[in-house]
Amino acid sequence: MSLIVESIGIIAGNRSLPLLFARQARVAGAKRIVAVAFEGETDPAITELVDEVVWVKVGQLAKMIAAFTDRGVKQCVMLGQIAPHHLYNVRPDLRGLALLFKLKTRNAHTLFGAIAEELRKDGVELIAATPWLQPLMPGAGFHLGRKLSPAQREDVAFGFDVAKEVSRLDIGQLVVVKTGTVLAVEGFEGTDKCLARGGELAGKAGGAVAVKVAKRNHDMRFDVPCLGPQTLETCARFGVAVLALEAGQSLLLEKEICAALAERQKLSVTTVG
Repeated sequence: MSLIVESIGIIAGNRSLPLLFARQARVAGAKRIVAVAFEGETDPAITELVDEVVWVKVGQLAKMIAAFTDRGVKQCVMLGQIAPHHLYNVRPDLRGLALLFKLKTRNAHTLFGAIAEELRKDGVELIAATPWLQPLMPGAGFHLGRKLSPAQREDVAFGFDVAKEVSRLDIGQLVVVKTGTVLAVEGFEGTDKCLARGGELAGKAGGAVAVKVAKRNHDMRFDVPCLGPQTLETCARFGVAVLALEAGQSLLLEKEICAALAERQKLSVTTVG
C-alpha cells in the first residue's frame, strides 16, 4: 500500500507509539492527521504532532467515530494501549453499550474487531499502521546487549513455543521462563506486571527469559506486540536477563535508548522465530 495519504486518523492510546506514528506518517507525506485521544491515557504531546485532536473518555464510541466522519477522514489506525483497569471502569455511551452487549467473548481481537466494524459502517476503514512502522520492527538476527548463553538460547526457543500456544488461546502474548520452567504467563495485567511476577519467581539469582510473540494470523490493525525502554527497565528491576521478541512481528521503540539500557543493565534483547 502507498504510504502517501491525504489524511489519516489515529486512535491514540498511551505511551509513545501514537507519537512515533504521527512523526512517521508526516515524514511519509500525510497532509492532515486527526487524532482521537483518551482522557487520562494519551500523551498530551500528541497535540504538537497532529493537525487536530478530539479528546474522548474510554467508551465514547459514537464520539470517537464522529471525530473522523465529521472531518472527512476515511482511514485510521489504532495504536497504543488503554490501562486494563480503565476497561472495567468504563462508562460506555449507547453505541458502545450496544457493541459490548453483542460480544460473547471479550478480548483484544473481539473488542477491537467489533470497533473496526462500527467504523466501517460509518465509512471509516481501520488499517494496519505497520507499513509506516516497518523500520521499528527488528528482523531475524537482531541483537542488543550481552550474548546469549546456550541455556538462554534453549529457554528462548522453549518460551517461543509456549508463548505461541498461549497467544493462540487468546490469553496473552508474553511468557517468562527459566531453565525450561514457565514462571509467568501474561494475562489481563499486561506485559510489565507479567515481567515483574516472572522475575520475582526466578529467585534472587534472577536470570529469567521473557519471550513476546504475535498471535498466529495476527490482525496487525491492532494489538501489535510492542516493547521499549520502559519494558527493559522493568526487566532490569526484576532480574529478567533476556527479552526476546518475534522477528518481523514486534515493534521495538526508541532502539538507541534500548541499546544503551541493555549495555548498562547487562541485558540481552534478541529476536526469535
